[in-house]
Amino acid sequence: MNHRLHLKFEQLERSTERLLASAEALGPDQNKAPAPGKWSAVQVVHHLLFVEENILKYVQKKLQAEELLPKVGFFTKLQVQFVRLMLRLPGLKFKAPRGVATLTDAGELPTLHEMRKSWEASRRQMERLLNEFPSRQQNRAVFPHPRSGRITIYQVIEHLVDHLLHHQQQLDRITKILRPTAGVRADAHA
Repeated sequence: MNHRLHLKFEQLERSTERLLASAEALGPDQNKAPAPGKWSAVQVVHHLLFVEENILKYVQKKLQAEELLPKVGFFTKLQVQFVRLMLRLPGLKFKAPRGVATLTDAGELPTLHEMRKSWEASRRQMERLLNEFPSRQQNRAVFPHPRSGRITIYQVIEHLVDHLLHHQQQLDRITKILRPTAGVRADAHA
């Protein structure tokens, strides 16, 4: 894995651990939605895990036909930066793509413990993929992002970090609603 990709992957690992710890800190409230029609902490984690696992599967599939990978154009690079900016703006909300939102809203979800285990396994798969990723393909499009267009492997990892940080803000809002005194106590000890 090249150094730049390794640093971004480490950032993804740290951000994931923080997000999971935030969700777990809610204890019995982790399945409780902060308001009708809003996601619970468990639903947020499920959404992130589902997205990451499916991106990983797609990239693995694309690498089997690596000679067909197109180059990433200048316009796509601009779109990627715009999406990154939008994800970083506090309080800005996006509608999840239809299939992802429906899946996250539907039925019984795994526990946080089960999702943590799945995420750890998926992350080890991602780490292997990144370690074996052909250097000649690092500037090639490996994933069709719904808003940015076709993006490189580095941009995929960068997007996963930004997406996770965006949902960390959502988890922070959920925590503030469900446990309004938690933030006050943390500030008092800082």
